[in-house]
Amino acid sequence: MENYLLDWANLLLRWAHVITAIAWVGSSFYFVFLDSSLTPPVDEDLRKQGASGELWAVHGGGFYHPVKFAVSPPALPERLHWFFWESYSTWLTGFALFAISYLWSANTYLIDRQLMDWSAPAASAAAVAFLLAFWLLYDGACRVFGERERGDAIVGALVLALVCLASWLACHLFAGRAAFLLVGAMLATAMSANVLFWIIPGQKKVVAAIRAGQPVDPIHGIRGKQRSVHNTYFTLPVLFAMLSNHYSFTWGHRYNWLVLVLMMLAGAAIRQFFVLRHGYKLGRNRHPLPYALAGVVLLAGVAAWLSPQGAPQAGLAQQQPADYARVRAVLEQRCYACHGAQVQMKNVRLDSAQALKQHAQQVYQQAVVARTMPINNATAITEDERVLIGRWFESGAKVE
Repeated sequence: MENYLLDWANLLLRWAHVITAIAWVGSSFYFVFLDSSLTPPVDEDLRKQGASGELWAVHGGGFYHPVKFAVSPPALPERLHWFFWESYSTWLTGFALFAISYLWSANTYLIDRQLMDWSAPAASAAAVAFLLAFWLLYDGACRVFGERERGDAIVGALVLALVCLASWLACHLFAGRAAFLLVGAMLATAMSANVLFWIIPGQKKVVAAIRAGQPVDPIHGIRGKQRSVHNTYFTLPVLFAMLSNHYSFTWGHRYNWLVLVLMMLAGAAIRQFFVLRHGYKLGRNRHPLPYALAGVVLLAGVAAWLSPQGAPQAGLAQQQPADYARVRAVLEQRCYACHGAQVQMKNVRLDSAQALKQHAQQVYQQAVVARTMPINNATAITEDERVLIGRWFESGAKVE
């Protein structure tokens, strides 16, 4: 019953997390596009009011005319929309999902004892420390170097070094799938913390000054814009890290930390292309195609690097008949601990011919195609055994 309830919690939290993440990423992408597409106001009244840019757009059968005031508008309406609950809701649902999926079952999903043999509380504490430590180091770099000359370049180099170090460390401490997710959660935590500690507080100070009729300090807008730009470059790396748990050929590789770094770097380069393309159309910067090409080349290089060399052709599994008796012997040794008479994780039981026939497709998909089972390969299934299961399924999955 506990596993059943956890599955429901996982489903509902994942659903909510995806919905709120779409809202957050969508609004973030929109405002980056908006800032890049604004042109100086044509209307004289807008220029007199201090508007720094405008955009005309058509969508859904209507026309829209957003106008930007770089520092402050002449007056504020009573109703002012704030963009923050998209961020907070995404982080809260994401952390809750991480807690019930990885922290609650740390021995199963978080710990790989071939890498680090430690207790579940210690591993869970270390995982949470990753989120906090990265934010503190990243925030410190922004505070110290962010407002200096070439500060953005310095902060960018430091963040790249931090991400590389964190990726290497996570992949050497935690199970591969958990390590990838943890690095993504680490970046997402920094993104949400930027909103919580810098962007929204700065905007509130600006609004308070305007309502009080006091001069507005432009530093709040500058800092908020800086953190918002950082967030947009974090987005595609975070999305890759979150989706990677479905693709074991990435996190299961011997040099998985390097795979993670290269994939995130490719995502950041491609995001740079989309950020700059609107400015290029307005003549503000050079064509950003080299960034997109760099990202695509990185992706192609990683794909070539990870390409399989072919299944074993002369191994034990190729020499033996792929019958039920031999497959059952493998499952008994590698799978019954979690899918047998005593425990049926995910409501899957494999210790009878009828049960195995019912779940044959899942066994093939998880153990042979996706290679995600056994979890973290805790029972040390061999390549020959995976090939044997694959041949048994492809020949009809017979259980007699």
